[in-house]
Amino acid sequence: MTYQQKEKIKQMRGEGISYSKIAATLGISENTVKSFCRRNNLGGVGMGIANQADDAFCRQCGALLTHTPSAKKKRFCSDQCRMAWWNAHPEAVNRKAIYSFICANCGTAFESYGNKNRKYCSRACYGKSKAVRYE
Repeated sequence: MTYQQKEKIKQMRGEGISYSKIAATLGISENTVKSFCRRNNLGGVGMGIANQADDAFCRQCGALLTHTPSAKKKRFCSDQCRMAWWNAHPEAVNRKAIYSFICANCGTAFESYGNKNRKYCSRACYGKSKAVRYE
């Protein structure tokens, strides 16, 4: 591998270009590109910081986010921030699978999220419906 190829690999990895695209552009083996990148700490695609314009800060705490160009953009810096934000904004949840039922035991109307085969409003009603009745 020539000095020019090595410099080009460093430049292209900095721009977030994949191993296969670099290899095709330079006409060398993809494994050669991968091993060069590993030896020179040019690992994962796009190890840079996100652009300030496109969702660069955590929605919850405002911390600066680090994005990977080929991956889905992050919106939160951690799981704690993600859960805190969603708990504080329940109206933003897009729930498409809400089903309405009437309990087979007590006759109460209830809603279920994600389960369209429910028959009972609670575990207690299910238990009462299965209890042996002596008359």
